[in-house]
Amino acid sequence: MSQNEKSPLQFGVDDVKVEAKDIVYNGFFKMVKYRFRHKLFAGGWSDTVNREMFERGHAAALLPYDPVTDEVVLIEQFRVGAMAAGCEPWQLEIVAGMIDHQDESAEDVVKREAVEEAGLTVTELQKVTRYLSSSGGCSEMLDIFVGTVDSTTASGIHGLAEESEDIRVHVVSRTQAYQWVESGKIENAASIIALQWLQLHYLQLQQ
Repeated sequence: MSQNEKSPLQFGVDDVKVEAKDIVYNGFFKMVKYRFRHKLFAGGWSDTVNREMFERGHAAALLPYDPVTDEVVLIEQFRVGAMAAGCEPWQLEIVAGMIDHQDESAEDVVKREAVEEAGLTVTELQKVTRYLSSSGGCSEMLDIFVGTVDSTTASGIHGLAEESEDIRVHVVSRTQAYQWVESGKIENAASIIALQWLQLHYLQLQQ
């Protein structure tokens, strides 16, 4: 943003008063109940608002891309959320994982997950963006990358048994993967964002 360009945001973190924060569920994921008030656009403060928030930590995701063959590596695995939403329970996605420790970078996570989920070594990383998955009720932030790989080394079934992972690898052309975005076959937000970015920038990566 240039010096002459003004931000449209009127309020910030100092314009919210958190009155209480209670953990209401703490299992595989966590649910936290917030009680707060915030400033109003018309002036003054809101009444007290109660909201439950889904806390699952922050994550990082990687689209493995081979600029030599112009292919991407996608993974397929069962997703309970997709099943509950009435979508295909087995989803085509990009590599992703949770940032488990404060001293662990998003770049470290995607390189590790590329090995665990697809058996791939990432040689170069390009940052795409970061986004909130569903800020109305979830605190999760995702960092998205495209990583250079050798797609000829990608095959088979992967995943950690202790995490109940059963992951199948697919190597497809970039154009085929993007057609799946356009047709709605790929329904995962991080995958759509990464593939759209790649469609705009693949010539730069090939050079």
